[in-house]
Amino acid sequence: MNTPHVVVVMGVAGTGKTTIGPLLAARLGVPYAEGDDFHPPANIAKMSAGTPLTDEDRWPWLDAIGDWADGRAGLGGVVSCSALKRSYRDRLRAAAPGLVFVHLAGDRALIEDRMSHRQGHFMPTALLDSQFSTLQPLQEDEAGVVVDVTGSPEEITGRAAQALTELP
Repeated sequence: MNTPHVVVVMGVAGTGKTTIGPLLAARLGVPYAEGDDFHPPANIAKMSAGTPLTDEDRWPWLDAIGDWADGRAGLGGVVSCSALKRSYRDRLRAAAPGLVFVHLAGDRALIEDRMSHRQGHFMPTALLDSQFSTLQPLQEDEAGVVVDVTGSPEEITGRAAQALTELP
């Protein structure tokens, strides 16, 4: 990547977005924004109660992330955001054209195991099935890369950084 892109680290809950995002931002020398911080309190309350968000719940959240990303255009940045559906990624791109996605992907059993060891996070493992059923992987016309989440955070970050350099 020759210019500082804004990168969205995406994937289902438990793939490591909050871990890999800051590591990738540090490696790229750009700021990191935690996507969960853009959620309104009502969304966090729903997810904490084990209730999946609706698209209507997500639009203001996605718009806030899109506004942040647009403000970083030409400067670069990394933000975490599940971005599970194509329509969500389209909404982000409408606000911030040129976004690049890093889709953290992995085996459901590995992700569930990692989630079960997290402390202090509002997303219960019970919502993992909902996340997987909602996931629409990146399509060929979407700028981005898929990165396997096996290995250490440093290994995953290295794979992500390398894959980004290989984008056209």
